[in-house]
Amino acid sequence: MGIFQLEDFVAGWIGGAASVIVGYPLDTVKTRLQAGVGYGNTLSCIRMVYKRESVLGFFKGMSFPLASIAVYNSVVFGVFSHTQRLLSRHRLGELEDDPGRSVSDLLLASMVSGMISVGLGGPVDLVKIRLQMQTQPFGEASHGLKSRAVALGEQATYQGPVHCLVTIVRTEGLAGLYRGASAMLLRDIPGYCLYFIPYVFLSEWITPEACTGPSPFAVWLAGGIAGAISWATATPMDVVKSRMQADGVYLNKYKGVLDCIVQSYQREGFKVFFRGITVNAVRGFPMSAAMFLGYELSLKALRGDHTVTGT
Repeated sequence: MGIFQLEDFVAGWIGGAASVIVGYPLDTVKTRLQAGVGYGNTLSCIRMVYKRESVLGFFKGMSFPLASIAVYNSVVFGVFSHTQRLLSRHRLGELEDDPGRSVSDLLLASMVSGMISVGLGGPVDLVKIRLQMQTQPFGEASHGLKSRAVALGEQATYQGPVHCLVTIVRTEGLAGLYRGASAMLLRDIPGYCLYFIPYVFLSEWITPEACTGPSPFAVWLAGGIAGAISWATATPMDVVKSRMQADGVYLNKYKGVLDCIVQSYQREGFKVFFRGITVNAVRGFPMSAAMFLGYELSLKALRGDHTVTGT
């Protein structure tokens, strides 16, 4: 099966769309906690967003990742699945449909998927975070730093995803679409290792030996646990990535990953790198459970399989 077959796109969109819809409100809270100012703890952030922006505030910037998630998830999941199978067949020198799994194969396939995810997901994440963060009042965002465009005041910089993309390209060039890409690489390469590998082994461990494939419940549970593990451990670099990508809505504060780490540590101490870890872990379970379950069941239906496929 090729990586870019139609069923991969359809299954990727279904799983990805379910993941975005389930997890987006908490994703907004996570971004505000990590890159914003004055939100306090998680409950305080939720109250402030709701008070200032109503329920719609939790869904700012959702249309762009929802629309583009088909390509992103289908390619990332397809790259992982086929890289893992290719490595397994090369290692065993066989052409079996299921030549077995090894940790090294899964590790390398996850790392490749992490690199691919940055190329595809960098601009999507950037637009999402810019739209999520632009409603924070400029006075709070500035920390007393000089504004790049003081005239903006509290006026929204972007009118929507397309306007955001065009504005970034016009003011920062094409390279601006990949602001924070280095931090995203440092987050996603280990992050996908702790995403796919736990999922594979947990789904196999939960599934009885008599079964030919994991049940929907096994997929849901393994996917949720894997997501919680991955997102919780990725939090430090996720904080750095969010801050670098939010940088530029009103100000340009950071020169790079190291500068962002140093400035964040000097201002807020070591604990800043774990800001939003609870939200990350909590949202990671339903998001990933929905992603894996939607993807696997969609592939099962599209291919006419009688068991869940396994990624």
